[in-house]
Amino acid sequence: MITIVNEALEHFSAREVLLDQSFGENRHLKTCERLREGRLPVFAYVALDERNSLVGTVRLWMVKDEAGLSSLMLGPLAVSPNMRGLKIGDRLMRHALNQAAVHGHGSVVLIGDLSYYARFGFCGGKLDRATLPGPYERCRFLGLDLLPGEVSLLGGMLRPSGDADGKPKRLPLIEAQDHSMRV
Repeated sequence: MITIVNEALEHFSAREVLLDQSFGENRHLKTCERLREGRLPVFAYVALDERNSLVGTVRLWMVKDEAGLSSLMLGPLAVSPNMRGLKIGDRLMRHALNQAAVHGHGSVVLIGDLSYYARFGFCGGKLDRATLPGPYERCRFLGLDLLPGEVSLLGGMLRPSGDADGKPKRLPLIEAQDHSMRV
C-alpha cells in the first residue's frame, strides 16, 4: 500500500537521492530551478511505501507574471525507478492538483512531456504570452486551468512570487480536506 502525505523534514535526504536518480546531478541547472531555489513550496507531497520508505515526490511553487497574476509551478515530480508503472506518479499528481484547486489556485504550469501530462488536463499553446527565465523547449511549457481561462491570462516573464504565505488572492470554493490520503 502506498500512502501520500505532506512532505516533512525527515523526507529531505531520501527525496534528494530520488531526484538525483530521476534527473541526474545536473538537475539544479534546469530553468525551473531558477523559480524554486531558496524558497519553500506551497504544496509538497511524498509517496511512502508500506515500510515508510519514500518512493515518490511532487511539489508546487508560487510564481507570478509581470502583471502580478499568480500561478503554481509544478515540479519536480519523481517516482523511484523500482516503483514506476504502479501509477504512483498519477496519484501524486491528482492529489497535488486537487489540493491546489481546493485551496483556490487558478492555474498550474510546468515544463514536461505533453504525452504524460495531458492525462491530467495540461496542454500547450495557452502560455504563448508567458516566458521563463532561461532556456527551455517551448513545446514542453504546459498549462492547466483550475479556474476557467486562468492560464492564458499569464503574460511576460514568470518569476518567484513574493507571496510569503503561498495563498492565492481569491477565496477557495471548497473547504480544505485532510492533506493525506491512502491510495
